[in-house]
Amino acid sequence: MAKAPSNSAARQASLINSLQLRYAAAVAHGDAEAKLALFREAAYLDIRPELLEPASLAAG
Repeated sequence: MAKAPSNSAARQASLINSLQLRYAAAVAHGDAEAKLALFREAAYLDIRPELLEPASLAAG
């Protein structure tokens, strides 16, 4: 099955940055529903969910 063309590298980086910022805010507020919505958005955008967490948290 053919895959849809991917976003440009700059757009992809911008999307990931936006998701990371919103994920961090959801974590800070303890908002499980927002975190779930962000994981769904990442999946829709074909972005791996582990990229939402900052590298320092994902590595530890």
